[in-house]
Amino acid sequence: MLPPPHKKEKKMETSTVEKKQGAAYPWIILALLSMGLLIAFVDRTSLSSALADKNFVRDFALTSVDRGWLNSAFFWTYGLMQLPMGWLVDRYGVKWPYTVCFCIWCLATAATGMVTALAALLLMRLLIGAAEAVVIPASYRWIGNNFGENHKGFAVGLFAMGGKFGPAIGAPIAAWFIVSYSWKFMFLVTGVVGLLWLVPWLYMVRNDFPSKTELATAKRRASSVTLRNILASPVVWGGMINNFCYGYFTFYCMTWMPAYLVEQRGLTLQKSGLFTFFSFAGIALMATFGGWAADRIIARGHNAVRVRKAFVVAGFIGGSTVLLGAFTESLQAALFWNVLSLSILGLATANNLALCKLTLIPKQAIGLTTGVQQLATSLAGGISASLSGWLLHVSGNYDLPMMVIFVFLLIGATSTLVLLQPKWAPKVSEEKAEPSPSSPGPGIAKPAASTAH
Repeated sequence: MLPPPHKKEKKMETSTVEKKQGAAYPWIILALLSMGLLIAFVDRTSLSSALADKNFVRDFALTSVDRGWLNSAFFWTYGLMQLPMGWLVDRYGVKWPYTVCFCIWCLATAATGMVTALAALLLMRLLIGAAEAVVIPASYRWIGNNFGENHKGFAVGLFAMGGKFGPAIGAPIAAWFIVSYSWKFMFLVTGVVGLLWLVPWLYMVRNDFPSKTELATAKRRASSVTLRNILASPVVWGGMINNFCYGYFTFYCMTWMPAYLVEQRGLTLQKSGLFTFFSFAGIALMATFGGWAADRIIARGHNAVRVRKAFVVAGFIGGSTVLLGAFTESLQAALFWNVLSLSILGLATANNLALCKLTLIPKQAIGLTTGVQQLATSLAGGISASLSGWLLHVSGNYDLPMMVIFVFLLIGATSTLVLLQPKWAPKVSEEKAEPSPSSPGPGIAKPAASTAH
């Protein structure tokens, strides 16, 4: 029996509103978030290709220590702004904070191509870091509110692909622009082209800036997990240790891999970009596979925490094979282990992120908790970039920086086994944590309650 015309018309109108707001397209919005992450990583890592360019180094008269500080500058403001950005998206939604910050970092990237002084270059890196701090808290807030436990691993894996394909694609493209044109042209193009992403983002993502009533509810739900409770949780500290250890290796690769391949292994800048692509494409594909495989095992009734922990440990142990590449004399063997170690680390990517930011974390505290844990990630980036530069300066080669990576990966595996337990998840003040009336988009399982309780 057909519905009355007025009901049919009302249903069509409602459907149109949902589509316009993006509520009916969670996987498409996820793809946009992944693309936003990709652009962020292209803009944050484009400097590493420039630092392997003799003209850029000569223009700014840079030493190895200088290069380390420049590589690390991004991460200091990136880390400093994590908590404010987490607080912001917990209370004011995702769309508009993300939009404003996206414009700022793209314009700052483009402006990098026009600076002539080291101080101005440093300022642009600090500005890009501050603006990009919104990406992770906002993205995980959105994923946590729109995907259930049986989809989280795959969803996070797809999202994380943006962070891996960013440097994978960005390195060879940046190298090509530098060799074919100049480092100035490279920064200008990568910054301006990224702004095209705003078109589908502004059209498809619903305006989630809350009304006064919704804002009051959001504040009440967010305050149900205090910063004190978060910092008292061993799970949060375990996530911070994992993020640091994982980030130390990946950010070393993002900031120093092109220079390592050029200076110690004798590759051209363009070939170094190609092998950087292979490494980060490998971790991206492995991250997606690891998230999907864990989801399938969990769907069969296995414990989500145990499954994800097993994948994380396997990733950390597999990543430690980077040390084999450091001490081999063979160029082919060095390149093989360079690509394989980072690729295997991908097993930890989606599962560690899902475990530490979604599975073990109450929904109402995802933004703030993610901000806290991202402090460790930012610290890893800053320390990895600057410490590796100093170790390179004192030792004259890249063997010692890689030995430090090996140690941190083993610490990450140990932290996963010991600290990431549901009984130690952040505590929620139940009287404040009222359930949200919102529901996920069609075709997505209803977000599961935190397995921490």
